[in-house]
Amino acid sequence: MSVPARYFLTQQEQQLITQAIRDAELNNSGEVRVHVENSCKGEVLDRATYIFKQLNMHRTKLRNGVLFYLSVQDHKFAILGDMGINQMVPDTFWDDIKEMMAAKFREGEFASGLTEGILQAGKHLKKHFPYQSDDVNELADEISFGG
Repeated sequence: MSVPARYFLTQQEQQLITQAIRDAELNNSGEVRVHVENSCKGEVLDRATYIFKQLNMHRTKLRNGVLFYLSVQDHKFAILGDMGINQMVPDTFWDDIKEMMAAKFREGEFASGLTEGILQAGKHLKKHFPYQSDDVNELADEISFGG
């Protein structure tokens, strides 16, 4: 029997990931969320898009939200950027981050893969969405969990 998504990451790992989100958002005006759930029926990008909308990530001022989606039982994950990001970056923008994360995940290092992926995304986004002095944290930094 597998561990429910809510308990897949230890409390300490959840805190490290949440801190990585906060650190990544200090470097840019992007908004980062992480969603972990048990299973993903169908295409992972379709599910990530659905979760993106459920979390209201498409409602950020600059349309610069980034979702790190992880389905633990199905071993699927996706990084999904909003329209504001996708209009400014090349199609291969997320590829290096995905490859690094996949390597970490294969080693069973899920928290490390997420943390490093989030921090790398923050560095990449700084070029296109520099931090603004009037920046407001538009989305929660905590990990969300699904069934």
